[in-house]
Amino acid sequence: MDGSIAHPRPFLALGLRLLTAFALATMGMFVKLAGQNGAQLVELIFWRQAVTFALIGAGLLILRRTAILRPNRMKSHGIRAAMGITGMFFTYGAVLLLPLAEATTLSFSAPFFAVLIAVLLFRERVGKYRSLAVVLGFAGVLIVMQPGSDIEGVSAWGVTVALIAAFMVALISFQIQDLNKTENPWSIVFWFTALTLPILAVALPFFWASHDSWTWTLIFATAVTGGVVQILLTSSLRFGSAAVILLMDYTALLWATWYGYTVFDRAAPATLALGAPLIVGAGALIAWRERVIARAAGSTSS
Repeated sequence: MDGSIAHPRPFLALGLRLLTAFALATMGMFVKLAGQNGAQLVELIFWRQAVTFALIGAGLLILRRTAILRPNRMKSHGIRAAMGITGMFFTYGAVLLLPLAEATTLSFSAPFFAVLIAVLLFRERVGKYRSLAVVLGFAGVLIVMQPGSDIEGVSAWGVTVALIAAFMVALISFQIQDLNKTENPWSIVFWFTALTLPILAVALPFFWASHDSWTWTLIFATAVTGGVVQILLTSSLRFGSAAVILLMDYTALLWATWYGYTVFDRAAPATLALGAPLIVGAGALIAWRERVIARAAGSTSS
């Protein structure tokens, strides 16, 4: 049993992560549509946090379960909020700057960023399998971004933003997994929104714009799906290891490619078909290796 996980239930964790992948792709689709209709990045993130805050607060008040929001480690919530809002800007920014399928594919570099974080911050050893996975993953990223080429809609700045977003996702996953040891998932999400809303509210007047009803519908849809993503993501990390369940995120590419074709009338380019398997394969190799290590550790402890 992995002592870093609050309540290990691997199949539940994988199922929640599959739903998270679908919700992430759907949220990305709404973000891109809203951006194309004039919504600003700060607006999108403010309403995402505001709606999530309101829904959680109202729901727990109705159910009379507000006691679960009581924090045990407020300082950790504050650090998570600062890093989370930074990561959200990069994640939304990548979707606005890149085609949906490419932005989603580059987000799959999170697992091998997780390996690098484990090595640099937690002093874990890197064996040949993890090293190979990192090399494969970055090779896939290079194929997708094609340095020096002119792929429609794919810019070096957009790729950089997407890679930073993936790094933040990996870093925050470890952070949420640690918070789950002492905090309820609803509490983690609630305090994330509560601590970031005041900052976003101060910035909002500088980016406020009038919108038609369709754009407001897209902004609200982005906010609702974003809240769902946050709850599903946090819950999945309560029941399963970040290094393993991140593998399920790859199913988001299927939805992102489908949305790209049906909503944005853009078929995935050949570079994506070549680079995505390398990135996915790198993540799969990491997940397999983590599973082998966990089983070996479990046998030893037994």
